[in-house]
Amino acid sequence: MSETAVKAPGVPDAGRWKALVFIALAQLMVVLDATIVNIALPSAQQDLGISDGNRQWVVTAYALAFGGLLLFGGRIADLWGRKRTFVLGLAGFAVASALGGAATNEAMMFGSRALQGVFGALLAPAALSLLAVMFTDAKERAKAFGIYGAIAGGGGAVGLILGGFLTEYLNWRWTFFVNIPFAIVAAAGAYLVIREPQGSRNRSPLDIPGVILSTLGLVALVYGFTRAESDGWSDAVTVGMFVGSAVLLLAFVLVESRVRAPLLPLRVITERNRGGIYLSLGLAIIAMFGLFLFLTYYLQIVKGYSPVRTGFAFLPMIAGMITGSTQIGTRLMTRVAPRLLMGPGFLVAAVGMLLLTQLEIDTSYAAVLLPGMLLLGLGMGTAFMPAMSLATMGVEPRDSGVASAMVNTSQQVGGAIGTALLNTIAASATTSYVADHIGGAASRSQQRLVQLEGQVQGYTSAIWFAVGILVVAAAIALTFVNAGRPGGTAVTGSGSGDAVEDELPVPVVAH
Repeated sequence: MSETAVKAPGVPDAGRWKALVFIALAQLMVVLDATIVNIALPSAQQDLGISDGNRQWVVTAYALAFGGLLLFGGRIADLWGRKRTFVLGLAGFAVASALGGAATNEAMMFGSRALQGVFGALLAPAALSLLAVMFTDAKERAKAFGIYGAIAGGGGAVGLILGGFLTEYLNWRWTFFVNIPFAIVAAAGAYLVIREPQGSRNRSPLDIPGVILSTLGLVALVYGFTRAESDGWSDAVTVGMFVGSAVLLLAFVLVESRVRAPLLPLRVITERNRGGIYLSLGLAIIAMFGLFLFLTYYLQIVKGYSPVRTGFAFLPMIAGMITGSTQIGTRLMTRVAPRLLMGPGFLVAAVGMLLLTQLEIDTSYAAVLLPGMLLLGLGMGTAFMPAMSLATMGVEPRDSGVASAMVNTSQQVGGAIGTALLNTIAASATTSYVADHIGGAASRSQQRLVQLEGQVQGYTSAIWFAVGILVVAAAIALTFVNAGRPGGTAVTGSGSGDAVEDELPVPVVAH
């Protein structure tokens, strides 16, 4: 990278706010892609002749590549430079999206989705770590991460709206092609505007055994949960994947504790604040991903909403997330300790989720769904913002890529677990309800009614479970996260140990 791409240490980057625009645009593209393709999947499946048994691979191919390679992507960002990795990730994502949009058969579609996952794994950690090293002032950092957190949380719901519009009024292929202008604008802007701090790279040799073990371990874990959703938890391959994942990840931890230049320095995750954030964030994502799935099915199948109307029905959640992240989280981040935003934030989200356990076939949108989604978004937005910021705060610059990758990994694994676990709970409750009530249904319309009631019963059973998960996430955040407010109390660096509870200036990312 040329000398114009770096800035002097200790000097705030004059172009940091412009850079945030392009970083946020790239993050929006990655988050959109997670949901936008789901809306287009039925049309794409029909056009390309993908069987019902294989259609899950449109989602799974992306999830496996993205989730499995995140730690590697984070380390590459630290090694090559975040700007270079960011621009390369955007370029590759655009090419993969073009291939997906032009797909003529299922093999081309699955390959393009895997390729999107590979470049997404480079792009996502680079984006977050660029924010971590460019915004070092506590108040500015709060604003920057407020915007980033709102996009990370609300982008998925925006994807439902955009996916609905593109599929209904244009063609499913545009759910892929739409990524290309996003990527071109973000890459061009990043190349011209972003300047990395000097001395922030980690030029240690790449930990090849760590790369292999972490990639295989995470791929096995994500695939295990995906397989559990379709084939059951007792399926031999599912069990084998979980056992294999546990062995591989344990071996990865042992290797990382012994090598001189580990892929994931254990100091990054053993510090109690970051460990608490990765765990609580992963749990919250489990609850949230499951809910996205159930509400989409509820609105389209039970209520008969069109894809576009379904997308608009999620707007209160987006509004809540943006408000919680950019207004509540950003304004209070420099005044109160992060745990006093994260804990209550997850609890407010749990109250919103609790309202949604009251769903029935004829439930009023305005009376139950609207306030439930608004509270859920408000709580999640308020909690996400300090979590995103604290996860990379105080980390040595050379570790910012892998610390950022761990945030994305906890979200990706949480999403895979949430979809599989909550779907299994819902399916079991639905089957049980239909078996108990179908005998009393004489006509076909009555049987249809029982099946719809069974589906709603399944959704609410799973949502009750999600409420409990959010309460646990709140408890973990309140217990583990003990850092003081930025600018008032120190957060430890990448070393292990607790945060220092003294009035000291915050040790922002040093150079």
